[in-house]
Amino acid sequence: MKSIFPKRAALAAAIAVTMLAAGSAIAAKQTAGAKPKDDPSTPRFRVTDLDTSKRVCDDLSEYVNSKWLAANPIPSDRTTWGAFERLAQQSEEATHALSVKAAANTRATGAEKLVGDLFASGMDTKAREAMGATPLLAVFKEIDSLKTPADIARYMAVHNDDGMADAFNAGGGSDFKDATKVIAFAMQGGLSLPERAYYLEDGKDGSYKRIREAFVGHLKNQLVNAGVAPDAAAQQAAQTLSLETKLAEASLSPIERRDPAKNYNVVSMAEAQAANPNLDWANFWKAQGVNVDSFSLSQPKFFQALDGLVANEPVAVWQSYFRTHAAMSLAPYLSNKFQDEQFAFFGKTLKGQPEQRDLWKRVLGSVQGSTGEALGQLYVKEYFPASSKKAMEGLVADLSQALKARINQLDWMSPETKKKAMEKWASFKPMIGYPDKWRSWQGLSFKRNDYVGNILAARKFNSSYSMAKIGKPSDRSEWGMTPQTVNAYYNASKNVIVFPAAILQPPFFDPNADLAVNYGGIGAVIGHEMLHGYDDKGSQFDANGNFSNWWTESDRKGFTARTDKLVQQFDDYRSVDGLPVKGQLTLGENIADLGGLNVAFDALHAAMKRDGIKPDAKIDGLTYNQRFFMNWATVWRRNHRPEELKVRLNTDSHAPANFRAIGAPSNMPAFANAFQCKAGDAMVRDEAHRVVIW
Repeated sequence: MKSIFPKRAALAAAIAVTMLAAGSAIAAKQTAGAKPKDDPSTPRFRVTDLDTSKRVCDDLSEYVNSKWLAANPIPSDRTTWGAFERLAQQSEEATHALSVKAAANTRATGAEKLVGDLFASGMDTKAREAMGATPLLAVFKEIDSLKTPADIARYMAVHNDDGMADAFNAGGGSDFKDATKVIAFAMQGGLSLPERAYYLEDGKDGSYKRIREAFVGHLKNQLVNAGVAPDAAAQQAAQTLSLETKLAEASLSPIERRDPAKNYNVVSMAEAQAANPNLDWANFWKAQGVNVDSFSLSQPKFFQALDGLVANEPVAVWQSYFRTHAAMSLAPYLSNKFQDEQFAFFGKTLKGQPEQRDLWKRVLGSVQGSTGEALGQLYVKEYFPASSKKAMEGLVADLSQALKARINQLDWMSPETKKKAMEKWASFKPMIGYPDKWRSWQGLSFKRNDYVGNILAARKFNSSYSMAKIGKPSDRSEWGMTPQTVNAYYNASKNVIVFPAAILQPPFFDPNADLAVNYGGIGAVIGHEMLHGYDDKGSQFDANGNFSNWWTESDRKGFTARTDKLVQQFDDYRSVDGLPVKGQLTLGENIADLGGLNVAFDALHAAMKRDGIKPDAKIDGLTYNQRFFMNWATVWRRNHRPEELKVRLNTDSHAPANFRAIGAPSNMPAFANAFQCKAGDAMVRDEAHRVVIW
């Protein structure tokens, strides 16, 4: 999900952030635009959705979700559709209504004025068409003036905050070794395609090669849209691909980047300058308004290669790269021909999306990305009462106690390591619904007739906001996700778990549902985020959020042996066109799913005992245990377009939803017992392959 900060400024801070992608009476006001509760397209658990022609012991996901998915195809303006997207649509409809209202209120102030002015400028198509390529041509003129490697480095420094020179990423984030302070990070970047393999491999049946060819055609078309002659545009597009390919060769893969040690390498300014003499680090950080003596040069191999490219690639090649990246950066905010071409490649070709989203949806996405927390203030005021936040805290406490019990009962962990694990458990900080303190937007204002100018102003403002934190104490209470986002996350450096207001809807939480449904939904989500603190990455950070080893050697080996079995389980799954799920790439999420579901199951039974509900009690002919697992599967009700799914298999740390629905339950004897599944059934992993971790 998008952060409220630009990617370049926030990426370092997000290294240790992991996202998801009850019995208590939590009741959020129904979202504006949401359909009635009995609407069958609402992704809540219903007995009538079950496909009894299938066997639950063969595939829980198919049994629970196949009928709903068949009846709810992917909309033409989307690449995925399911529970998350359906709720996101409700949030989108609500925030759209708020944005329209804000835009109509010419006397608005504060957050409402900010949202209204930006939304109004995005919807002003006449002004955008009249402006044409003018904003881009001004950047091109600056690029034309570049003459030397020093000019190239200077351009990257000046345009780091507006996203038009993203050869690498830079920003502030918690120091891995001392999480109480924020330091500067420089990290690899500069690629337009999803990851390095798209440049270096041809892909199955030549798919990556075809994407590269289409990418060059797309860049040519955008340059022509900006007034560049076709032959020159074709040459510059080819030069961009060539340069990006060289950056890709030096880049870490998505799997490699999951290793925290490969994202942290603090050096002095003198050491950085000696390693990369052509990047002029002192001038770069000065241009960001930052005074630092050291920073994390996070991928040394990448920056060594980038330094060589600055020195040795012809300036004309860099000019081509900067022109095409400026065009890609600004295209969504320029005239229709730029927007249509951007969609033709990144939407239709790369991800298989048949139709472009309506203008208001695209503009709303810009409001969310640029001023998301301001929009969140309006959303919370209208749709999330403070009482709901307090009620959710009680459920988090229940899950926390269940996790504590599981850690204490582990038979494979030594008392020494277990003590450290409990210290981390005790320091978890849950944040629910919305921030206790909203961020300030003082100094940012928008013009209603200059959409692209507003976007650039917001980028610079948010980049400065991030950079200003460098050298200051880390703020553990700060949110990295907006209240209107249907998601949740864990931040290892801050040891916080965050649950935005918008996720507190069916199938995650339903105030009218039974305990089993809510513990299988939001309860499992809470457990999932808590368990990220103990996944393969989170377990490398201690109770204070520092990157340090708190394990005995034998316990770490035992943990790795168990997680290796989970890697193999997901490696064995086959998705679209027979492509494998990458078990190592998705390991953190799979650990959190398995541990979180176990913790939620324990918490359910504690709640049932507390409420006097008998273990054999039934609702609609189903036991509480059965309803628990069925709603877990309902959460992962989701379809993807083939092209989108192929991109996710290469880049997403989350396994496809259907495998998440079955992966954790198939390792749990409680699931087999709930449905009387037998050895040999697909949903029952034998003892040799069953994964038990937390």
